[in-house]
Amino acid sequence: MAVPRARILDLMKVQCRVFNTTFNPNRQRLGTRILHERLKGEAVASYYPPRIGTIKQLQALYPEYQILDEKEEDRLEHLTIARSRGKENPKKKRTAAESKKFTRKR
Repeated sequence: MAVPRARILDLMKVQCRVFNTTFNPNRQRLGTRILHERLKGEAVASYYPPRIGTIKQLQALYPEYQILDEKEEDRLEHLTIARSRGKENPKKKRTAAESKKFTRKR
């Protein structure tokens, strides 16, 4: 005596609900097996040395060497030239008392 397919599918639905698995009666490729695996990123990343992204990080790693940051030197030189021409940024307000100084009087 054969059991009807609908009854087997109902049993599979209940079984999947109880054991918290995916109900896939058509056996489609869903990728759930791959999604449930542990991530491999940290294990693969541990094979390689850490990346050094900036010159500041390089200077922090090797303080005994003198490492020049050309972009920072150019930026500082540009700022000194701008200051000498009077083109520097305006000073920031520090307190509420200073902001009252610059308000209009009626």
